[in-house]
Amino acid sequence: MSTTPAAPGTTALAPEIAARLKRTEDGLLPAIAQQYDTGEVLMLGWMDDEALHRTLTTGRCTYWSRSRREYWVKGDTSGHVQAVKSVALDCDGDTLLVKVDQTGAACHTGDRTCFDADVLPLA
Repeated sequence: MSTTPAAPGTTALAPEIAARLKRTEDGLLPAIAQQYDTGEVLMLGWMDDEALHRTLTTGRCTYWSRSRREYWVKGDTSGHVQAVKSVALDCDGDTLLVKVDQTGAACHTGDRTCFDADVLPLA
């Protein structure tokens, strides 16, 4: 278990990928998980270089938990696995889009997506 995200350049992430990333001050990038076949937006998680490396090489989404201060593989405890279909970096290099095949709920509340329980009204 790690208590801090890996410093850029200290993981096995390919240097040509790492050089393109624009991280927050704490070394993280937002990673949007989207259902690959429907386009449904499932959740937002955070990745550092090591989490991205693990995601790219294992085919399972690995995130950095800011609250628990450790890496977590989606589905390891819940069974709600995210099988990675593709990973894309946005044009600014500061956000990842991870297309997945989601098994079960993506949200920690048990909902399919983190974005359907509290829809705000439009004026």
